[in-house]
Amino acid sequence: MRLSYSSMDTYMTCPLKYKYKEIDKISEPKSKDQVFGSLIHATLKYVHIPAILPPTLEQALDYFSRGWNSDVFESEAEERALFSQGVEILRDYYRMNDISKSKIVALETPFRVDVPDTDDPNISHTISGIIDRIDRTDDGYEIIDYKTSKKMPAQKDVDENLQLSIYLLAFLDRYPKEIERLDSVHVSLYFLKHGVKLSSTRTRSELEDVRNRFLDLVFQIQESNFSARLNPLCDWCGYQKICPLWRHKFVSSQEESSVDIQEKLSEYLSLRDQSRSVKQQIGSLQNQLIDYMKKEDVERLFDSNSESVVARSERVTRTYDRDVVKNVLTPLGQFDNVVKVDVTALSRLLPSLPRDIRSSLEDAVSEKKTYSLSVKKSAS
Repeated sequence: MRLSYSSMDTYMTCPLKYKYKEIDKISEPKSKDQVFGSLIHATLKYVHIPAILPPTLEQALDYFSRGWNSDVFESEAEERALFSQGVEILRDYYRMNDISKSKIVALETPFRVDVPDTDDPNISHTISGIIDRIDRTDDGYEIIDYKTSKKMPAQKDVDENLQLSIYLLAFLDRYPKEIERLDSVHVSLYFLKHGVKLSSTRTRSELEDVRNRFLDLVFQIQESNFSARLNPLCDWCGYQKICPLWRHKFVSSQEESSVDIQEKLSEYLSLRDQSRSVKQQIGSLQNQLIDYMKKEDVERLFDSNSESVVARSERVTRTYDRDVVKNVLTPLGQFDNVVKVDVTALSRLLPSLPRDIRSSLEDAVSEKKTYSLSVKKSAS
């Protein structure tokens, strides 16, 4: 299997989006932010292409302007705002960096790294991608990835960033002797909107963990049923119109089936709201009746109007101290008979287990599907 960091990130965000994009090959329209980011990347590549005289700021701004695409913007105000951001990014970049002194080793370098399968050494899986920039530093090298996002992460997130770790693996595949000097090879995220570069290093054990994470992800994809996963990035997803979590939003209100289901949906929501109000009233009245029965020491109430009888019942839920139970029953060989498998805890444990153990546990899973409805207010 061949995966890029981008496709890995897509799968971890939403397996169904991965399927649409990487397996079904359904193209996704580029968002304005993606178009903007691509142009900034292209401009910085132009800026750093080795030359006797590097481009001036004015030449860089001209390159940026000529590559600008107005078609992706919904309004002129939005376009002006983002264009101004691009100009400001480039001005800040020139102000904070001496272009002529950059020691560029490579720009937008494609790579592929083969990782042997732990279960079958004859099979390899491939990580591929493009590294924005590799620089020579005074004591080693620096791998740089540009970011045009507004949000800047904590240093801890940079230290654990999977993308940078993958780029370092690719760098070491190209320059294998540098494995002996890992502490002098830095990986950096350059946040252009903030003018801040956050850097980190990796150890050999951390790189080995990355290989294992990659192989685990390959295994997950091979076994996946590619379910849709609701996440904060859904609002910007280009597959909403075909996604089962979103496509009903785009059904024409004129379609016969849509009209019918809209009537049922409206009726359901109306009754649900009424039910909620009634349940609250019932709960309040029930508490008042229970308080009365406790005070009067009675177990049943008789309604003179309907001849109904309301009885009070008591339900006692018992819990045991696990450690005490274990200490008492283990010597008798009975503890395992009363322990329930915690499915949630087991699901969290699975990714850290060896693949053969994980497969055995997956084979022991039985699933029962039930369906319910939940309601929340739509954002739009």
